[in-house]
Amino acid sequence: MLRASVIVFPGSNCDRDVKTALERITGFPAQMVWHGEAAVPASDVIVLPGGFSYGDYLRCGAMAAHSPIMRDVVAKAKAGTPVLGICNGFQILCESGLLPGVLMRNASLRFICRDVHLKVENEKTFFTACYRKGEVVRVPIAHAEGNYFADTETLDRLEGDGRVVFRYSDANGNVSAETNPNGAQRNIAGITDPTGRILGMMPHPERLYEQMLGGTDGRRIFESALLSAMAATA
Repeated sequence: MLRASVIVFPGSNCDRDVKTALERITGFPAQMVWHGEAAVPASDVIVLPGGFSYGDYLRCGAMAAHSPIMRDVVAKAKAGTPVLGICNGFQILCESGLLPGVLMRNASLRFICRDVHLKVENEKTFFTACYRKGEVVRVPIAHAEGNYFADTETLDRLEGDGRVVFRYSDANGNVSAETNPNGAQRNIAGITDPTGRILGMMPHPERLYEQMLGGTDGRRIFESALLSAMAATA
């Protein structure tokens, strides 16, 4: 059984999408947890969904990072509970200090909503076990602040530790400025913490997990979580 909790902030708009994806893919119910709660129920996976928490005031994710529930999310994450942050969730992970760097305004200064190609750089994390290194997948993005930024030392450390999980590319896996939709440094689309159990990614896997939605490349994020959770309890 996979016990999944989806945190709901004021302004979240992908929370039900994630809940539905989790339930249809894993076969187990997922619980919605309001940001004002003091604690997250016992969970095998915690998901911070996309949206516009607190209207994206101050900086995207900055206010959500100080929601009451985040004290327990941070504590549980540091104790080993896997956490997935998607789009606004990625921003919240960075603002809460669980992941390094920040997500800035897109280089184009425009909101971008379209499918992109991602090159899988690390298949050995909790959320990518069902992918193959070097594989290219197609996943939608929808953001105005997806431009990942960190100082050179941090970027080099992420690269050296294999913590860059997804990189924007073309359909053949070529990584260049032309395949970078938002100006993110080194075409970074997703990173993990040192344990590989906290993943932040700007693309939305919950929007492309079954053929009715136009593709299934996002499905394996959730399948990987189920497989990894089952392996951990075997």
